[in-house]
Amino acid sequence: MTAISGRILRVGDFSFRIRPRLMTVTLIAVAVLVAAIIASLMIGTMRLGPGDLVSVFTGDAKPSLTRSVFGRRLPRALTAGAVGALLGMSGAAFQSLSRNPLGSPDIIGFTSGAATGAVFQIVVLGGGMLATAAAAILGGILTALAVYFLARRDGVTGGLRLVLVGIGVGAVVSAFSSLLIARADINDAMVAQLWGAGSLLGRGWVHAAVAIVALVVVTPLLLTLGRSLALMEMGDDSAHSVGVRVERIRFVALVVGVIAAAAAVAVAGPIAFIAFAAAHIARHLAPVPGVLIGLSAVIGAVLLTGADLLAQNLDVGMRTPVGLVTSLLGGIYLLWLLARRI
Repeated sequence: MTAISGRILRVGDFSFRIRPRLMTVTLIAVAVLVAAIIASLMIGTMRLGPGDLVSVFTGDAKPSLTRSVFGRRLPRALTAGAVGALLGMSGAAFQSLSRNPLGSPDIIGFTSGAATGAVFQIVVLGGGMLATAAAAILGGILTALAVYFLARRDGVTGGLRLVLVGIGVGAVVSAFSSLLIARADINDAMVAQLWGAGSLLGRGWVHAAVAIVALVVVTPLLLTLGRSLALMEMGDDSAHSVGVRVERIRFVALVVGVIAAAAAVAVAGPIAFIAFAAAHIARHLAPVPGVLIGLSAVIGAVLLTGADLLAQNLDVGMRTPVGLVTSLLGGIYLLWLLARRI
């Protein structure tokens, strides 16, 4: 039986459970995120010192420094943080929904669905960033609906079936995406292929705004669903007994989680393993009951901001897409995790 941890804080008619370890870990993660964003603003082809950065924000810097920070580095860093947070929350929600450590949107196939929607928009319909974002979200939602209804049996969507069906559907939509790219005009194919690697290169204020708006919309929804998801982790029957409408909550959480992942894909392309790793690391650092939506979001932001900082400074003779870095590090992390548990 799961133990209840933390202290109760009462404010008028409201009560809150305070978990000191969770609060401490979250505050440390936020501090690391702020440090990573500051490092992203300072490190690049033109390196800035602390004094240079302060002068940029006080308006005393050279125009070239101001353009570098506000025109390129700051929107890219904010985009990385927001996209990482979206992926982290999505991973926490899906691992809770499926009750399976592999239940993240990139492994189940929802990210592939969003990517296929965006590729279809790029190579068939054409259009700008907002059209691609809308197509990615639509592709992710359609894939999620297909997985949800294919995984249902006798009116119930099982966690393991959700993962297995998702892997199969993800393989199908990935094949369709590859077919679209293979048959596309060479220029469109190159754009889609580069976008499909997962990159923050050239991301500006429009991309940052889309990611931040999605984050502002999705965060309260997932936090609201968190209590019901935590009860569902004890089993559908137990959740039913305390009044949780299991299938309704599962469906709503699935759609909201997919929107979070699809918005991230729309902005930065399919970036692997952030959703998977963020929820795992959050659970390891703060082993408390419940779904760690907030902490997973912060850790996801830290992971992607750090990976992008690494990608920008790798000396491999090319501009490295951050998706390649996260795939490499995420693959190593998954192998280490499997070696520990199997």
